[in-house]
Amino acid sequence: MSRRTTKRPKTARPEAAPFSDSSPCPCGLPASYGECCGRLHRGAAEAVTAEQLMRSRFSAFAVRDAGYLLRSWDPATRPAELELGPQPRWVRLEILGGTDGGAFHTEGTVAFRAHFTERGRAGSMTEHSRFRRHEGRWVYLDALPED
Repeated sequence: MSRRTTKRPKTARPEAAPFSDSSPCPCGLPASYGECCGRLHRGAAEAVTAEQLMRSRFSAFAVRDAGYLLRSWDPATRPAELELGPQPRWVRLEILGGTDGGAFHTEGTVAFRAHFTERGRAGSMTEHSRFRRHEGRWVYLDALPED
């Protein structure tokens, strides 16, 4: 008896990011992904500060979690959809500074440099992001214009 198989067309999906709950967290804090940003991505915890949200969003780019990025984006500026491809690969985050954004604030900013590799070449991007509380939760609003 022969077995008939049907080949399914390959879909254009990014390769899975090389992270597990026991991997070091991409955000750079000294904790595992599962104990750090993974808790926020799974919805088991909320960001307490704007910086924590920034770190969790960087980690979401690193592990290609578009759903979390959309959920943590202000509805006023959030795109309808977000597709994350295999490039660039986000590898390191530096927090350069910030204003407000604490547990008792309603707005805050975080300046950061995100390091990546793309097609074998290292690069970085710098942004000064604005965050605000929406329905009690920290969300990403937008990037401040460069000086």
